[in-house]
Order: sequence, then structure tokens, then C-alpha cells
Amino acid sequence: MNSEICRTSFFLLTVALSGGESAAGLGSDFLRAEIQTYAPIVQKIFKYVVDGGYKNVTYDSLADFTDRFGSRLAGTRNLEDSIDFILEKSEELGLENVRGEDVQVPHWERGFEAAYLLSPRKTEIKILGLGHSIGTPPEGLTADVVVVDSFEELERLNSTNTDAIKGKILVFNEAYVWYGVTVEYRGRAAVEAGKYGAVATLVRSVAPFSINSPHTGSMNYAENVTKVPVACISIEAAEMLRRMVDRGSQVTIKLIMNAKEYGPETSRNVIAEIGGFSKPLEQVIISGHIDSWDVGQGAMDDGGGAFISWHSLIVLKNLGLRPRRTIRGILWTAEEWGYVGAKEYLNRHRSDLEKINFVMESDGGTFTPLGLEVAASDAAATIIQEILNLMGYINATQIKRYKSVGSDIELFINEGIPAASLLNDNERYFWFHHSEGDMMTVQNPQDMDKCTALWAAVAYVIADLKDPMPRR
Repeated sequence: MNSEICRTSFFLLTVALSGGESAAGLGSDFLRAEIQTYAPIVQKIFKYVVDGGYKNVTYDSLADFTDRFGSRLAGTRNLEDSIDFILEKSEELGLENVRGEDVQVPHWERGFEAAYLLSPRKTEIKILGLGHSIGTPPEGLTADVVVVDSFEELERLNSTNTDAIKGKILVFNEAYVWYGVTVEYRGRAAVEAGKYGAVATLVRSVAPFSINSPHTGSMNYAENVTKVPVACISIEAAEMLRRMVDRGSQVTIKLIMNAKEYGPETSRNVIAEIGGFSKPLEQVIISGHIDSWDVGQGAMDDGGGAFISWHSLIVLKNLGLRPRRTIRGILWTAEEWGYVGAKEYLNRHRSDLEKINFVMESDGGTFTPLGLEVAASDAAATIIQEILNLMGYINATQIKRYKSVGSDIELFINEGIPAASLLNDNERYFWFHHSEGDMMTVQNPQDMDKCTALWAAVAYVIADLKDPMPRR
């Protein structure tokens, strides 16, 4: 099938979909026939990774990595040591164009931190300072507590008594709706607390479930608003404080946080490739982020996503599968500080954006794979569905469409590049997210095999199709 026929097929497919019709007719038949030719290769990948010689390799490799390095906060020597390890192993395993590209990243350390409930009874409350938070005075600070369940309640409270928050520790006991909504409390809490005169703020963990486990993350300050220390507390602690206040008890907490921001440090995006045999300048990017928060092991967020991307390259290398286009694996640095590595990559490679055919990222867990979440044109989404129809071996044939998917790759989607993230059975993801519970025990060897196989198979087919993926 020559390129002109492919272009015609994509055109007919786009016309059909824009009219609200299903993908049918000459164009889609040609496309479906081309994709079906990859069925034996997809089966070969599945049998090798899920049932053959590569079984459990991704899991065992990640377990060794996380046990060796643990958490990997951007700005720390530990992250850079882990990057050196991946670069060295990539060279040893025969991957191509292996390199690290420098990125300037924030450097923040939490130091010692503790919170003590002094009344109505004495006990310690577990906390995790939020990234970028300032510290308390060295001796700590002690204040009475005010609890609100929402920003709206805070505004109502202040409107009836403008001194209600002044000099207090403000506690947010917000309900979990879903992460994209509730995370606003983590981001805005310090600003709202400073605006109304609080001396510090504690935020209920952005999670649907915990076993008295705080969940950290980054937060923001604003110009012309007094900066106050901010930490997260567990769901259980936030609800306890709410009950105490509602009973009319005087609730007093002593808070000690030695958090400190340092100057920027140099980190690296990790890059390795399988070079394309006929269109090497065109790229399909598969990715995850190598950094994590400074708690747990970062095995789930995002060790799993980084390792299925890295091991997909190794699988294709071992099977001798070299597609038309280059498959570039990228392990982003400093995602947790706000896509810092991805932003630097985008700026550095802006002149090459037209050569990126498709971009993929796994940053939402590597539990049982179900298919892909896709942000792309109708024509591209139909192609992805045809490719996913080949994934019946592991029951990963579903597609869900959104305006944006993933984290780092959101920047590429904004440039019009079609993209996908891993769709997986991750309802437990936010149980462990950004907490001490993000340990290797969360991962499952069979699930990781399936995720690696799906990632390798999809990337290979997209990279080898005769025509590029149509853009929006």
C-alpha cells in the first residue's frame, strides 16, 4: 500500500467521522487491513513478555531499583544516582542514543517536622510538609485551631468575624471528590490561610482512603500574601479535629517544620531509543517520570510508568523489532515540581515538534491494563482503537477519549500532538499516591508484564505504520 493510498484513507476516515458516521468504506478497510498485518508481531510481544522469557523482568527490575535507591525527590543526589544507574544499564543493554539532557530543577528539603495536639488531649499528629512550604521558627509555633470543610465555609466564617482566622492554625477538612477537583485545596491552602491571617495551615490529604497516612505534594504561594507553613494531615486526623471543634473544645496544636528551599540544582531527562529504519527523524515517544516525592519508594508514582516505558525499548531490542520511525523513551525529571523536565525538553526540541508522530505516558499506576486514554483527532482515535483490537490477548482493548491525558505530555497535547496514557484498573492509585505507602508491595508482577507488553506493542505499531498519525 503506497503512501498516497494511506493519505486518502486517512482523509476518507476523517470525513466519515466528522459527519458523525462510523469508520466504514474504502479508506477504513485499507487502514484496518494494514493494522491487522501486525497481529502476529503483537502476539509475539505478548507471549515473550507475559508468558515467556521476559516474564516478571519489569517487576524484578523495578524492585531492585526502588530497593536500591528508594524515593527520588528532584534536587537530591539520590535522584541523580538513580539516573546514572539507568543510563549505565541502558548502554549495557544495547539501547541507542542513550543520554541525559540537563534540566535545572528546584531543591527543597522538608527537614524535621512534627505536630503535637496539646488540647483537648495530648498526642502526636502525623504530618507531611507540602513541597515549597516555608518552615516554622526553629522552636515551632503553637496556636488554636479553626477547621473548615471548604473555601466557601472559610469565606462565610471570615465574613461574620474578620478575626476568626487571625493567629490560628487553619485546618482544611475538605471532602474528596476526585483528584483533579480536590487537589485545589492543596495548591491554594497556604494562600487562603495567609490572606485571612492564619499562622499556618494543615490540609486533609487529597485521597479517598488512608490508614492514618498523610499524602504530600506541591503547593503554591502568591505575591503580596503572607507566606505560612503548610503540611498535610491524614483523613482520620482532619475528621478528628473537625469533631473536636464541633463539640466546642479548645483545640491547640504545636507545629514544628524545618523545611527549607535551596537554590536550583542540575538534573537530567533520561533518553534512550530504538532508531527507525526508514524514517528515523520521526518519533513516537513513550515516557514516565523518574523522580518521586521523598516518601515511600516511588514505586507506583511513577516507577511503574517509567519502567514499562524503559522496558518496552528493551523488549523490542531483544526481539529484533525495529520500526520505520524511532521510538524514543524518555524518563522525565522533576514532574512532581510541575512538569519541569518536560517543559525543558519541549523548549529545547521545539524545532522538532513536527517530527513527533505520537506521544505516550504512564503516570496513573501500572495496575491491570484495560487499554488507552487518548487525546487526539477522530481519525487518530479510530486508528488507536483498531490497534487496541489486537490486544485481546490481555483484554486491553478499551479506549477512552479526553481533551487531555497524562501529566508531562499535556504540554505536547497543547501543541496539537496526538497522545495517549495508560488506562488501567487504578481505583487504588490515590490510596498510596504521595504517601509512605507508595512501596513496591503495591505493584503486581503479572500486571506489570501486561502493561509492558501493551506499551511495547502499541508503540511499535504506531511507529511502523506507513503514514503518520493524523493530528488535530
